[in-house]
Amino acid sequence: MNSKHAIVTSMPDIASSEMPSIRGKLDWVGMNDIEMPVTVVTADGSSIQCPARINAFVNLADPDKQGIHMSRLYLLLDETLENTAITPATLKQLVLGFLDSHTGLSDRAMVRIDFDYLVRRPALVSDNSGWRRYPISLIGEVRDQQFRLEMSLRVLYSSTCPCSAALSRQLVQQKFANDFSRADKLSRSTVHAWLGESENIIATPHSQRSAVDLRVRFIEQENELVILDMIELLEGALKTAVQSAVKREDEQAFANLNGTNLMFCEDAARRVKAALESDPVVADYWARCSHFESLHPHNAVAIVTKGLADGYEPIDNCHDHH
Repeated sequence: MNSKHAIVTSMPDIASSEMPSIRGKLDWVGMNDIEMPVTVVTADGSSIQCPARINAFVNLADPDKQGIHMSRLYLLLDETLENTAITPATLKQLVLGFLDSHTGLSDRAMVRIDFDYLVRRPALVSDNSGWRRYPISLIGEVRDQQFRLEMSLRVLYSSTCPCSAALSRQLVQQKFANDFSRADKLSRSTVHAWLGESENIIATPHSQRSAVDLRVRFIEQENELVILDMIELLEGALKTAVQSAVKREDEQAFANLNGTNLMFCEDAARRVKAALESDPVVADYWARCSHFESLHPHNAVAIVTKGLADGYEPIDNCHDHH
């Protein structure tokens, strides 16, 4: 035992004992894509375990130090997340722990946790339900002795082009006028039957799957992650969230939602902006509505911000931004 202990204690620690060949502070040093499960509390109070990818970083404020202690970051993550659900308080505890473990080396710390939040969603009309997956990123950071919490997420929805809808209606009107050009009077049953024939509805507006990417900064909270609240805020504003379990009655209801919620990407972005501005827990946000066009090989995009505009270019993917 003694000889083994002597061997262990004699191991060199280059990061602590040697000076860097080039002096200089470093903005961030740490690890990307750490594989670790996390526990998330759902809206009904139950806990679920999700596979996650975690980024853990501190800055290196001392220009004469070789490096940081990455193992300390990993072990703090493992110890904290093994038995504790992720909450604002947990993220704050983590990043403060990162700093405590690097006293004299660092004065900023950050943790980012990426995972999929699964929610069982009811069908629009039928008694069925199905699972929906929402990619979530939680970012906790201590800077200037202040803790900040951000979340990024993506919500999918359907968008039907108002211009295409108007052009389609015009073509149907023209066919109606041609088909009944010699008719002085038409019965209700005749018009009803004509509308029910597929060859008469000769044009339909183009629709596409669309996405809103949101990065939001919250007013400080301790115990609750408002993941489902944010999802439902966006889906409620857009009104055409994509569906999972669908019977014919659900598909018809979805068609009705699309037909009564025609929107350009600009309309979608304004809806998102209005919803975020009205939410009392939202301190700041950046949101991008992308319509993956069926008419074009390119996307239509609109972006709204409050104060998170700096550093976010239109092509930025908020789920990949660190």
